[in-house]
Amino acid sequence: MSVLPFLRIYAPLNAVLAAPGLLVVAALTTPNLSGRSRLALTALLAVIWGAYLLQMAATLLKHRAGDLRDRTPAIAIDVLAVLVPLAAFLLGGTPDWSLYCGVWLLKPLRDSTFFPVLGRVLANEARNLIGVTTLFGVVLFGVALAAYVIERDIQPEKFGSIPEAMWWAVVTLSTTGYGDHIPQTFAGRVLAGAVMMTGIGIFALWAGILASGFYQEIRREDFVRNWQLIAGVPLFEKLGPAVLVEIVRALRPRNLPAGAVICRSGETGDRMFFVVEGRVSVATPNPVELGPGSFFGEMALISGEPRS
Repeated sequence: MSVLPFLRIYAPLNAVLAAPGLLVVAALTTPNLSGRSRLALTALLAVIWGAYLLQMAATLLKHRAGDLRDRTPAIAIDVLAVLVPLAAFLLGGTPDWSLYCGVWLLKPLRDSTFFPVLGRVLANEARNLIGVTTLFGVVLFGVALAAYVIERDIQPEKFGSIPEAMWWAVVTLSTTGYGDHIPQTFAGRVLAGAVMMTGIGIFALWAGILASGFYQEIRREDFVRNWQLIAGVPLFEKLGPAVLVEIVRALRPRNLPAGAVICRSGETGDRMFFVVEGRVSVATPNPVELGPGSFFGEMALISGEPRS
């Protein structure tokens, strides 16, 4: 069962529709908006909602047809984008129903590959992240306790309890410094300076762990992709894993503009090529086009003769 072409709304259109929709939601909160302007903006919201209704229909039809795999997040976002504003309009009964269109913030993320990667990074680095978070909690409570003891008699309205002092501790640890709570004693100011330095270190640890996790995850994805490319070459079928790993490590990426010449007939064959993205045309009497996963140039590399 195929989906009708007019029901398809592709991924780039999610952001194109969400942006004006969210701007309309913001505009509708403007006071003293004329009735005609409000009606026009509401009509625009209805048009965008209708487009998302078509997209939800397309998604559900594809799911029912069985040609949709691992699309649960996309289905959930499509359903929320339609049902939440509809329920607010039918059941809310207030002018604020348009605020529920804020759920359209999820639409540009519908087909994003970032969040699966983020999930794997968080899972892989969970132990380190929990450790740093525990350290943050310990420092936060300890700093709030110290600030309470030092400043409570001088500023009871701001440091009169540990929860009140904890607000100052959070602001200072994050180096935000709103200025609404300022230690007055010398000891309190020394404590504040130490807390700022500690906060910089803790946030640097968080950032370093996440950056390292993303780097490792990207390298892992590249390695798996390159391994699959190598394993698909008949020339390497009988090689052991250790040799394949060395070949994978020897691969070097090359990004070429459209129309660039990769190699020519008669050149020395000192390397072979794998197509990861895009397409490659082989200019022979019978032209051949190679797509992702294909390879070429191996014969000259094996025989040592010029490329044919």
